[in-house]
Amino acid sequence: MPGARPPKTTTPTLPPRRQKARSADDYLKKILTARVYDVAIESPLEPARNLSRRLGNHVLLKREDQQPVFSFKLRGAYNKMAHLDTEQLARGVICASAGNHAQGVALAARRLGCKAVIVMPVTTPRVKVDAVQALGGDVVLHGDSYSDAYLHATELQATKAMTFVHPFDDPDVIAGQGTVAMEILRQHQGPLDAVFVAIGGGGLISGVAAYIKAVRPEVKVIGVQTTDSDAMVRSVRAGKRVTLTDVGLFADGTAVKLVGKETFRLVRDLVDDFVVVDTDAVCAAIKDVFQDTRSILEPSGALGVAAVKQYVETHRLKGRTFVAITCGANMNFDRLRFVAERAEFGERREALFAVTIPEERGSFKRFCELIGASGQRQVTEFNYRISDAQVAHVFVGLSITRRDEAERIARSFERHRFPTVDLTDDELAKEHVRHMVGGRTELAHDERLFRFEFPERPGALMRFLSSLHPTWNISLFHYRNQGADYGRILVGVQVPPQDAKAFTEFLQTLAYPYVEETTNPVYRLFLR
Repeated sequence: MPGARPPKTTTPTLPPRRQKARSADDYLKKILTARVYDVAIESPLEPARNLSRRLGNHVLLKREDQQPVFSFKLRGAYNKMAHLDTEQLARGVICASAGNHAQGVALAARRLGCKAVIVMPVTTPRVKVDAVQALGGDVVLHGDSYSDAYLHATELQATKAMTFVHPFDDPDVIAGQGTVAMEILRQHQGPLDAVFVAIGGGGLISGVAAYIKAVRPEVKVIGVQTTDSDAMVRSVRAGKRVTLTDVGLFADGTAVKLVGKETFRLVRDLVDDFVVVDTDAVCAAIKDVFQDTRSILEPSGALGVAAVKQYVETHRLKGRTFVAITCGANMNFDRLRFVAERAEFGERREALFAVTIPEERGSFKRFCELIGASGQRQVTEFNYRISDAQVAHVFVGLSITRRDEAERIARSFERHRFPTVDLTDDELAKEHVRHMVGGRTELAHDERLFRFEFPERPGALMRFLSSLHPTWNISLFHYRNQGADYGRILVGVQVPPQDAKAFTEFLQTLAYPYVEETTNPVYRLFLR
């Protein structure tokens, strides 16, 4: 592996490494003797063939998402609870969790026959709350993050005299998670360059690093966090634990404001490097894993895959072998729409533009012909609403294969006298404005509104646009590629009353199914 570190934008500069913790040998023994297989499986280590082919490196997935609770967390939870004495178990256990540790504790409690109280943030996905309750856990919802839930859980522990099961900052929990690394090195005994591990509070990476550095110290252990929940990265950079004011909630499984004391010590001493990834990269990684396995990871579970891709690109690596731990699959179904949309940005497959064209007959068609000139670039989105008598502002999404294509497309539009703003990296445009283009206008007189359907195949949208007669002005246009077999377009056309018959005849020549929505109350309320 090359010695160069990734740039600071993705990887912090690490302070000089300290001496390994004196307890390193103790952790190796604890991992080797951990009690996890009463409830956990030895998860498979599978090749990600499509992703490996694309990256030119051998990528293996450690499938912790296939555990009975769809996460690695039951390993540490059960190992901790299996070491409690009879009196401690009789008092019951309590924990704080963003969801996955909660399921591990609830399952372990059911297996060991004790009561479990689980404090979870109110932001926890419903799928995780339901799973904990189904396992018999008594759920208490409190706070907006794990750290908020943790403080409340410690208060309840004091009043209920229950045994606290920490999700990461406990040697028995760390040792239980370390069995993941034990399995990786047993399952893959050939060359291995690095293992990529998601970090929340640090329990998983602490256990993984403790085992790998004791058995195969040449293998790099690389931690992964998101740009909005990077407490461990900041702590290692500062040389002390740093508390975040806020954390992002998309990757809720790693949304931790303050990492553990013991996990910070181990990570600081044993972890080789860090990669920080953004939301779009995580969404793209979820898609990558789905394409290789037909399984859907939760955002935190895909951090390792996102980091492998970013690390390979940053260092321009080929022919290496990497393991990404896919550490969770407790995904809320209603998040999939967001993931699918943002994955295209994470893969750099979609570019967004705001283009200004003259508000005159023929300019819209001329712009569409410019888009379709290559015959290969697919339109992913097209939004326009008449709003000015002189110029029109069009919101356009186009498929790309490389990020620098967006710049070339923008320059091409400019050369053809269409002023353009590249919005590909604009969060406001991606998250909100793309859904809000339009509104009412006094300029849309004699407007009629139609929904059209056409077969979704390369070039179909351009053929549709070319078939629209230039006699009548287009005052509204909306199209989004939804990945379905049929494309759907909303079109507003200004048709003077005296042209009604001619326009009807024109519609009959189009050969596209359509529905007129001019009298629809939604149109009247928001667009007319």
